[in-house]
Amino acid sequence: MKVIPPHITPYIAEQDYDRYTPIDHAVWRYVMRQNHHALQHTAHAAFVDGLRQSGIETEKIPRVSEMNACLSKIGWGAVIVNGLIPGAVFYELLASGILPIAAEIRKLSNIEYTPAPDIIHEAAGHAPILFDSEYRKYVQTIGSIGTKAFSMKERSEAFEALRKLTIVMEDPKSTPEEKAAAQKLAEEKQHAVLELTEAEKVSRLFWATVEYGLIGELGDPKIYGAGLLSSVGESKHCFTGAVKKLPYSVEACAASPKIVTEMQSKLFVCRSFDELMEGVQALADTMAFRVGGTESLERAVRSRSVATFEFNSGIAVTGVVHGLIKDSNGEAIYVNTTGPTALSANNRQLEGHGKDYHAKGFGTPIGKLQGHIAIETCDDDALAGMGIATGNTVQLQFESGVSVSGRIKGMLKNGQRAMLISFDDCTVTLDGKELFKKEWGTYDMAVGSRIVSAYPGAAEPSSYYDPPEPQLAPPHEPPAAWTELERLYQQVAAIREQNNLTAGCIQELLDIHQVLCRSYPNDWLLRLELLELASEHAGLNQLELPLRDELQELSKVDSLANLIKNGLSVL
Repeated sequence: MKVIPPHITPYIAEQDYDRYTPIDHAVWRYVMRQNHHALQHTAHAAFVDGLRQSGIETEKIPRVSEMNACLSKIGWGAVIVNGLIPGAVFYELLASGILPIAAEIRKLSNIEYTPAPDIIHEAAGHAPILFDSEYRKYVQTIGSIGTKAFSMKERSEAFEALRKLTIVMEDPKSTPEEKAAAQKLAEEKQHAVLELTEAEKVSRLFWATVEYGLIGELGDPKIYGAGLLSSVGESKHCFTGAVKKLPYSVEACAASPKIVTEMQSKLFVCRSFDELMEGVQALADTMAFRVGGTESLERAVRSRSVATFEFNSGIAVTGVVHGLIKDSNGEAIYVNTTGPTALSANNRQLEGHGKDYHAKGFGTPIGKLQGHIAIETCDDDALAGMGIATGNTVQLQFESGVSVSGRIKGMLKNGQRAMLISFDDCTVTLDGKELFKKEWGTYDMAVGSRIVSAYPGAAEPSSYYDPPEPQLAPPHEPPAAWTELERLYQQVAAIREQNNLTAGCIQELLDIHQVLCRSYPNDWLLRLELLELASEHAGLNQLELPLRDELQELSKVDSLANLIKNGLSVL
């Protein structure tokens, strides 16, 4: 069982398996049978092989414990999450080799396509193809890169509006007015995102590849994206002339907004999983966690949230980056955080330098001392030669004009090199302006002439973030009593599992058909299941023709035509 990072536990849920109805299991079975039948010729071989290797059951919705056992074969795990979760959480789970699975399952009315995350999408779409080692490496890599991607407040608001939209679209009780209002709000919030953030670029790349990717020749591609693999309707629609196929490139994917409320109108075709890996690494090379420098700090400022920036000495600062002072060339020479701030090295918080100690923020110069001296490169002798030793009073004059004057209280090192110098009676000035005053207490100065990385979140989350409040399990409520139709589905499933139709079973199925004709003239899926049994057992010959006639009549409804046609093709 994979270990879940503590700060992620609030997003973890339980799978209340007993709440799945017999119709829910029938929906799962229909999609899985379609996957095994229709996708064997249109999906990438990695998915077809993965379906076989994974051992994911066709007959009923899997339990998360079964998914864990399935994925443990490849060193992964699975966990139930609360619907659409924040991107940073989603990516961290993938980076850790954990597949997040939404416990919900789409309604029968949305069996072809749903914008909401559900167990069909995760377990039947994502899980099988993860059994390919090259593809699995790509998913884990884009997950780890996604955790380092800066977002912004407007992007978070757009996410929340999108999350609400998926809930409204899936809820059978939602009115057309509520759906329209939710879609309008999502569009408004999306339009408010004026900057294409790192997080949005990664999200769009993920969407165009992991969710909706095609692979192979442009004129004859195969499916590998989970959004297509888990959608009975879209897995066929994507090969029609209504969908434009474009050559994969990171730039083209990042320039294409995600469409979540309808089937895709264009898809990107990559040549191989190797090309995907090259692409995501090229995107990572443009991101703050690899670029460093002033640009990375500016992205941290614009995010207006907790971020970490690292110096070339190895020390890292975690907090809300509030302000930058720049020189005439626009290069940052002094950086300030506001609110609780922590210092760390090698992803471990430095003792005595947690957010309680630096509760009001942190400020430090960036750059070299006059004489082009980088403190982080100096050994003990070189430091002593400049008077930088515990107990000495010194004035450190930076090339930028920042001056640090005070008595050295102590130093922390990263290996043999200094990374933090603490001062008493310290004053920090720039062009006559005091950046730090003596009366404020000890001044801790991070050592480093250059920022090498910046990324969202904390260097050591378990130390920086407060432990989540213990979650009281909601009172266990027994599942609602099954409706008559749900009981009919359960009866058919139980008879099918026996694999031996007795005279009593045959009569029971005939009776079920009579109830369907009398009370449920529009139910097509149970009729398909009855037809499946009737076509396999001579004792039910009398049911086959009426069922085919009823399904033929139902297929005149546009929304059911493809579903019934696809179901019959499996038979």
